[in-house]
Amino acid sequence: MYGHERSLVRKFADKPFVLLGVNSDAKARFASAVAKEQMNFRSFSDGSTSGPISTAWNIKGWPSIFVIDAKGLLRIKYTGDPGDDLDTEIEGLIKEALAKK
Repeated sequence: MYGHERSLVRKFADKPFVLLGVNSDAKARFASAVAKEQMNFRSFSDGSTSGPISTAWNIKGWPSIFVIDAKGLLRIKYTGDPGDDLDTEIEGLIKEALAKK
């Protein structure tokens, strides 16, 4: 999954797009993953699958992906690998955001 996330950040680098990650691993394992996976996006450690972010967002499966539009509205939620659907959704929302400028 990290490879796809890195490619999204590169693909949409000059577009109105931000990727934020939340990792449920313990902090030491999370720090190791950030370095090993060469994450090029901001990611936070929630400490566990029952951490405060996972609890607040009612996460029941990993990965969980929330696609939020330029207005801050939740447009779609994926639990598990979204495949190419994620790219299509992001491209659509970027077009929508750019059309309103």
